[in-house]
Amino acid sequence: MANAKEIQNRMHSIQDTMKITKAMYMISSSKLKKAKKTMEDSMEHFYAIQSSIARIIRHAPDIENAYFGHNKGQDKKRVGYIVVTADKGLAGAYNQNVIKMVQDELDKNPDGELFVVGQIGRSYFEKKGYNIHRHFQYTAQNPSIHRARVITEEILVRYNEEKLDEVYIVYTRDINNVDSEAKMKKLLPLSKSYFSQMDRSKFMVSDTTRYLPSPNDVMNAIVPNYVTGFIYGALVKSYACEQNDRMMAMDAATGNATEMLKNLSIEYNRVRQAAITQEITEVIAGAKAQKRKKVDEEG
Repeated sequence: MANAKEIQNRMHSIQDTMKITKAMYMISSSKLKKAKKTMEDSMEHFYAIQSSIARIIRHAPDIENAYFGHNKGQDKKRVGYIVVTADKGLAGAYNQNVIKMVQDELDKNPDGELFVVGQIGRSYFEKKGYNIHRHFQYTAQNPSIHRARVITEEILVRYNEEKLDEVYIVYTRDINNVDSEAKMKKLLPLSKSYFSQMDRSKFMVSDTTRYLPSPNDVMNAIVPNYVTGFIYGALVKSYACEQNDRMMAMDAATGNATEMLKNLSIEYNRVRQAAITQEITEVIAGAKAQKRKKVDEEG
């Protein structure tokens, strides 16, 4: 059994750790509120772009555009993956869920190109020996429309040069206020059927609508904004989920520390009581010895 001093030192160490976990909880809570506000502010603009694409498809259903797929017959497609992870851990299974999903995809398609957001993802895939086409530094902790546009430009260059046939983004989205999940979404090529199924009542267009210089040119101008909007939304959603998962992890850590302190306090009291009992026993034994010595001397 540890002595009282050792138990006290351990209790002080746990108390110091609790201060850190509580501080991290409060920081993540503040960042989560900001991320949710940012996400709400951006959604209306993103949905407006979606509606614009749906209008063009409804007006010109036979439109031929590279963003709806390269007309190639090759069996093996060249695939790119945008992987959104965090720059640091201590967020439960946030990073592991995304990495596992991407790893499963790479097991099936080891030649896939990686475009990685976050130091955790970069570190993992570098150690595994995968080729990271580009790592976007600082984006995980500071998602912005500018950083999303930088990613979009890199992706569209590869796609328009026909070096990539498909592009997916793997990110994290919230299911409810507690749970989140890793999600993989195809960014390119776009699906006409997806936009055709949107609620038409929101974008009724006259048959006389004209798109200048042509529907195809307008589509070429709008799609990059759509891709940027989706990537930005994925970055913000992932960032919000990271903060939420870190809050829960820190709350659990604080709870575990509290329980450990409770158990150590009981153990400390037992050790202290045993020490006091030992001291009392020694005092009584000494008193009895002195009494016997005195009796022997008087006898």
